[in-house]
Amino acid sequence: MNTAGDRVPPPAVSPDAAGFPADFVWGASTASYQVEGAVSEDGRLPSIWDTFSAEPGRVVAGDTGAIAADHYHRWQDDVALAGELGLRAYRFSVAWPRIQPTGSGAVNASGLAFYDRLVDELLAHDVVPWVTLYHWDLPQTLEDAGGWPERDTALRFADFSGHVAAALGDRVHHWVTVNEPWCSAFLGYAAGIHAPGRSEPAAALAAAHHLLLGHGLAVDAVRAVAGQARIGPAVNLYPVRPEPGHPGAADAARRIDGLQNRWFLDPLLRGGYPDDVRADLASVTDFAFEKDGDAAIHSRAVDFLGVNYYSSLMVRPSEFPGSNTVAFVGTGRPRTAMGWDIDEDGLTETLRRVHDEYGPLPLYVTENGSAFDDVVASDGRIVDVGRRDYLAAHLHACQLAIEAGVPLAGYFVWSLLDNFEWAEGYRRRFGVVHVDYQTQERRVKESGAWYSAFIDRHRRAGAGRP
Repeated sequence: MNTAGDRVPPPAVSPDAAGFPADFVWGASTASYQVEGAVSEDGRLPSIWDTFSAEPGRVVAGDTGAIAADHYHRWQDDVALAGELGLRAYRFSVAWPRIQPTGSGAVNASGLAFYDRLVDELLAHDVVPWVTLYHWDLPQTLEDAGGWPERDTALRFADFSGHVAAALGDRVHHWVTVNEPWCSAFLGYAAGIHAPGRSEPAAALAAAHHLLLGHGLAVDAVRAVAGQARIGPAVNLYPVRPEPGHPGAADAARRIDGLQNRWFLDPLLRGGYPDDVRADLASVTDFAFEKDGDAAIHSRAVDFLGVNYYSSLMVRPSEFPGSNTVAFVGTGRPRTAMGWDIDEDGLTETLRRVHDEYGPLPLYVTENGSAFDDVVASDGRIVDVGRRDYLAAHLHACQLAIEAGVPLAGYFVWSLLDNFEWAEGYRRRFGVVHVDYQTQERRVKESGAWYSAFIDRHRRAGAGRP
């Protein structure tokens, strides 16, 4: 492992390892389509991302996840690396098209066997497996039948979830149902910049509803066969702030916060959609996708909430005459290679808000990370000080949230490995481990070495916080 951490200046902001509970979970996350590759092996059929990325112009440089980080073949080495880094948990997603290639019907034993082996290997390295059931790779057959805007997709997802839990639930006790339903619904079905690439606002709202429905049904399905399951969703949240001094900015912030945050938090944790956002959307949909009893399913009791956090937003009304749209405003903050503001204070704000407004539910940061333009030095080192400093500052933000009384129980860096970054292809790297896509060689970056050392400091701190 690269242990070059003592050869570069320390982070400007450093968290205190003893400031986290003794049983705090330190992990890293990945997603199946982003790392596995092997898209046509062992019975797997195409997902919406296979189809989308094969369409010219959809993904930067025409990249696809056909090989990705080749995790499907290199999983043993990757698990050993996770253990070497000292990770206590590894969050990965199960590719639905591997388990049920057409989205329904019999289980594909060869596909399921991969995850069975992966779980056993993780446990052998004292790394706790966290399984995400849906991280965006919907079987193409289900999209051909209408995709998430159709209610049947939620029912099929419940069946799939039950099959996975029945196979792995004797050893896997931590389950994430759906990852970032906002992205699946609004980037995939409204903006059209993620798979399946549709631009249908009404369909996007139906998709969001059915993703939440699928979440609730999956909670029931997993608990029915996995008695020790602890389960919850992972939502991507942002502080949404009005541009200071701009008329109408407060209402613009209310509207974006409603769509980005409350449209998912409220049905999950309060049992219904926010009335003000319903009113905002009345010209887009008649909400015919809602059925009696759906609210009770959306709001099934969960054991935790996963919070994915990357940045914050500042908004004001659009300047186009007669437009009801919102403009996103630059803040002057430093940015990552994705163009996202670096705002660690926003993580503390987000965690405190969820705790204060939605109750004392255990929280996990299930994704947090940054893309930078990494450079491999002549000696093979990747001294990614920007990512290391981002990581340190955001862990400090977590510590501040804990000190404020937030029941934060764990943190998962995004990502363990460099990978296929959706529509950005391979030009954006989020990993704390560098992947050479030509040779598939792995190298621990400075950020990964720092994270590993911090986990070790926490371990040696002993009791930490009670």
